[in-house]
Amino acid sequence: MTALLDATDSQMAMLADLVASLEAAESTLSSMQAARDGMLAMAGRLAVDIARGAAHPDHGDMAIRTVAAEIGAAQHLSDRTIERKMAEASWLVDRFPAVWEAQGEGRISAAHSRVIVEAGAHLDEAADRAAYAAEAVEVAVTESPNRLRRIVRRLAERFQERSLTERHRDAHELRRVWVKDLDDGMAELGARGPAVLLHGMLDRLSQMAHAVKEENARAAQDASAAGLPADDRTVDQLRADLLADLVLTGSPAGHDTADSLLGEVRARVEVTVPVLTLMDDDAPTTSSPAELDGTIPIDVTTARTLAGSATGWDRVLTHPISGEMLAVDRYRPSEHLRRHLRARDQRCRFPGCGITARKCDLDHNHAASTGGATAHGNLAAFCRRHHMLKHHSPWHVDQTSGGVLEWTSPTGRTYIDRPPPQNTVTFTSADPVTAPF
Repeated sequence: MTALLDATDSQMAMLADLVASLEAAESTLSSMQAARDGMLAMAGRLAVDIARGAAHPDHGDMAIRTVAAEIGAAQHLSDRTIERKMAEASWLVDRFPAVWEAQGEGRISAAHSRVIVEAGAHLDEAADRAAYAAEAVEVAVTESPNRLRRIVRRLAERFQERSLTERHRDAHELRRVWVKDLDDGMAELGARGPAVLLHGMLDRLSQMAHAVKEENARAAQDASAAGLPADDRTVDQLRADLLADLVLTGSPAGHDTADSLLGEVRARVEVTVPVLTLMDDDAPTTSSPAELDGTIPIDVTTARTLAGSATGWDRVLTHPISGEMLAVDRYRPSEHLRRHLRARDQRCRFPGCGITARKCDLDHNHAASTGGATAHGNLAAFCRRHHMLKHHSPWHVDQTSGGVLEWTSPTGRTYIDRPPPQNTVTFTSADPVTAPF
């Protein structure tokens, strides 16, 4: 059977129209994205111009944060996301104008632009960038972004004045590790570093995983004869488990102190779990799940394991009907107010920010120096970025009852940020509430 062999003339004409319409829609979408980048770049320039006019010592950093916060709050996006988009847009518009113009004309897509800009990011001379961009755009018109990536990398090398060794030395300064949260209580761990080391790490994990896999295969027959379950983990699963073992239990031999202080460091996480979930054997299907850092659901088995090995718990008391947090206590109280605020706020209280509360500063909404009380009604958790924004920009915050924050932006807009709901079990007024005596 040959595909579309039996299609009628009208069906083929409809297909041709759809292809043309999709092509036009994609071209229009690319043009609109280019227009958005132009406005984001303009917003960045405006912030820098304001800072330059006032001779700000930070060279516009706080002004850019303030503008990004204004745009982000209006679009219900994190200001970090907006600032990153402003930087990316400025890089495209200012350093690769020919690429931006080609996207605005609908000749290439935003994906093509990203590939071209990333490959030519290290070209310092404007003339080199212009010559590179002109050739790259012509290639991009007829190639997919995936194919284009290899071509423009080679093309950019022709215009590089600095050696790969020099560029690698600079790139080495950007090494880092990060976590990306996923669904179903899972997350991804990413790393940026020298290619040789990362490929070596993966190879060592693979060798270990294959060795365990072979040993498991030899032991499977004995396990079956004894009526025991066999270890049937895949190589991918074994690599992940081995990485967790090495990071969580191994010692950093190459970096530890003379007193082995780094080897004593233990991983730390914060988990909230309803007490009924811990008590109920059928919790996976009948109760609320546990949460990591107030945002990421995790399975009940993991939560129970962590609870059983914890040296101490913070108890969060909630209203049985509304679920509102009432108080926080501990059998051996310590820094009571800090625990209360971390449990209440769970994350940075600036609109759109998701930095967990344990990584935040506790700030007086009304300064203590002007009579502000050191109490939960005048304190909130702000990440360092938004803590600085509050003190060094026109953004203003007031706290009302229930921990509700009212933020006023530099343009006069008001944004309400409420404490996140607690991870707890609630009851309706008709539900019987009995105490376990």
